[in-house]
Parts: sequence; structure tokens; C-alpha cells
Amino acid sequence: MDYIDWGKIHYEEAWHRQQQLFDERLAQKRLHDGDNRLPDCLVVCEHYPVLTLGKSGKADNLLVSQQLLARRGVEYFPVDRGGDITFHGPGQVVMYPIFDLAHYGIGLKEYIFRIEEAVILFLRDFNLTGERLAGATGVWLEPHSPRARKICAIGVKSSRYVTMHGLALNINTDLSYFSLINPCGFTDKGVTSLQQELGATQDFEACKLRLRDKFIALF
Repeated sequence: MDYIDWGKIHYEEAWHRQQQLFDERLAQKRLHDGDNRLPDCLVVCEHYPVLTLGKSGKADNLLVSQQLLARRGVEYFPVDRGGDITFHGPGQVVMYPIFDLAHYGIGLKEYIFRIEEAVILFLRDFNLTGERLAGATGVWLEPHSPRARKICAIGVKSSRYVTMHGLALNINTDLSYFSLINPCGFTDKGVTSLQQELGATQDFEACKLRLRDKFIALF
């Protein structure tokens, strides 16, 4: 597995880079009768403020006008992943695993389970209990209480077992941006960050590497 750090990057550029890696692996499968000989890539990055809307999302979960987004310097992109609308921005670890699930002998459901598990194990290192919520992909804190709040959003795409898109884990994220949307389509649940939960700014680079290590352990 190759670990690639793109640093801080605009969403559109990252999407094109992902697509290239994704397409190269699909081409390998066509060329070699389903056998992709390229290594899997675990891409990590941080985005400038942007809202992305998944293919099954509802546009009315964007609560403000395009003009207001422009004034706040927030970009907006409908994209081809699963899930609804979410925010990416500074202080948020974004990971894009470009994986061939055939290398692991798993399907999409198990893949998403392992992504969630990586985040749950990451949070455990900070004495936080991350959990799953039925029907709501991602990782939550106190999901079955009135204080339910999401700390990690997940949305993926796959074709012939090759994946793209991935997860967004709030570390030192400015949570005020989430007021522009119904995050992931929810109107009755909150959003949080590691900084918010622990009451202090976290070492962002160390968090990236810690999350990387959880992925390597699970894959």
C-alpha cells in the first residue's frame, strides 16, 4: 500500500487526481482479465472550504444561497460518491483510499465497516467512544442519545471492486460551516470535532499518521 500526502489542496484538483488513480486501476483490470497489478493508494489531504453533495443527496439540504457561499469563500460540488451533503475544510483529515477490494477478498459493506473501525480505533486512543448508527454511515459519539453528534463522515464510490472517495474526520475543524447545511441530510443531530471533545487544539500532522496506522493494521 502506498501512502500519499497531498497536503492542503482544492477539492476539484484532488477529485481529478483521485479519478486518475481510479481509472488507471480499472484499466489494469480490463487489460489483465480482472487482475489489477497496481498498488493500493491511501491518500490523505486537507481541503479548502467546500461543500460536496453525494449522488443520492438532496439539494435542499444546502440551507443558503450560492451567493452567500461565495461571500464566505466556500466552493460547492455535486459529486459521484454515496451519501448526502457534507463539508470539507481546514483542520479536517480527509482520506481517499484508492483500493482494489479484490486484494482483500471483501465487498463494499465490509470495506465501509473497516473504514469506520479505523476511526473508532483512532478515537479510542483519545479515550473517546466512537460508534456506528444504523442507517447512517460514519462514526458518531453518543449516537442513541439526544446529544448524538457526528465526528466522521464517510462516502465512497466503487467500480469493479476499485474504490474512491472516502472519509472526513473532524480534528480542528471550524464547525460553524456545518450551519450552512443539514449535515449528511440530518436535521436532528449535531457535528463535533476532536478539538471540541477534548477542549484543546490537536496536533494535526500526528493525527494523520495515527489514522494511517489504523488503516494499515486493518488492511
